[in-house]
Amino acid sequence: MGRQQMPRLTSETGVLIFDQAKATPGFTIFTTLGLFETTLIDMNGKVVHKWELPGEPGNYSYLLPNGNLLAAIRTTEGILGLPAKGGHLIEYDWDGNIVWEHTDHAQHHDFRRLANGNTIYLAWRLLDEDMVKRHTGGLPGTEHEDGVYGDVLREVNPAGEVIWEWFVGTDMEIEKYPVHPGTWRKEYAHGNTVAECPNGDIVINQRLNGFMGVIDKAGKKFKWCLQEPDFGQQHDVQMLANGNILFFANGSTAATFDGPEVGSRVIELDPADNSIVWEYKTKAPRDFFSWYISGCQRLSSGNTLICEGVWGRLFEVTPDCEIVWEYINPQIVEYEHPVYTGANPVFRAYRYAPDSPEIGGRLGDAV
Repeated sequence: MGRQQMPRLTSETGVLIFDQAKATPGFTIFTTLGLFETTLIDMNGKVVHKWELPGEPGNYSYLLPNGNLLAAIRTTEGILGLPAKGGHLIEYDWDGNIVWEHTDHAQHHDFRRLANGNTIYLAWRLLDEDMVKRHTGGLPGTEHEDGVYGDVLREVNPAGEVIWEWFVGTDMEIEKYPVHPGTWRKEYAHGNTVAECPNGDIVINQRLNGFMGVIDKAGKKFKWCLQEPDFGQQHDVQMLANGNILFFANGSTAATFDGPEVGSRVIELDPADNSIVWEYKTKAPRDFFSWYISGCQRLSSGNTLICEGVWGRLFEVTPDCEIVWEYINPQIVEYEHPVYTGANPVFRAYRYAPDSPEIGGRLGDAV
């Protein structure tokens, strides 16, 4: 992204809608891009806990089942000129003490604690000359000064040792999935999601080619994949307990990170036939539109928490798409930032039940 003035949705902030009979009780966590803290709020928008971060966030933070916070911090070392850099993963206890950390200056976008206790994350690695020849699409002359970087999935154990990797250059037939003709060629292909499926498979998402897929970890092959430009460069792809795929379809064009005259959607699809079984959208498409970042979470009630990230808007909808809780992030980036000055953007948000392992009864009721 180039330098730009980020927009704001409204001057109203905090909780705008709260239907106690239909909303899912819990505590919601979010990190404002550009600000050095992670915030946990109750259903009324009251801040119940904060973690101070030692630098600009590498997108987001979230709670682990042990109640600790896992966060990414942007480092100044490593590769420059690629978006959503992190580099320093830190696990904090509830009181803000560091209990684990790992540095990889190539880390970007996403990172997850796995069921086995290891941590998986996205990183960049240069494609070699033969790999670059297989990288098709994009605007000629938009390569990085170093060449073309490709996405790596990297799993490290608690000691920081790399025990598993998956690389687009060797483990993906990238020639079959060209990037959008109007996008840059400096990376293949702007991975923004890596997550563990309920059965231990790994789901990934790549923005610039509109690709999502589920990887068999042992064989490093795709068990399922889909390339669909009409989703508009989606984010936060995840497998639900029922085996369906849930994601935020941004409705954006190319790599300009600008939006067309369409809107965003949150989609649940059945990977058996790639049919849409549920979606949230608005009658006037641009009433719901975040052309980058953003995410979603299926809650235990069957409702869905949505992060319309550009606007710092978090809201919960029922299966019938009724909004039963809505919150506008009041935290504004007031200092001179290359992208976020005057705005309140949020990459992702999560809701935790009061009796969940993440909260562990520390905070009482959420209302």
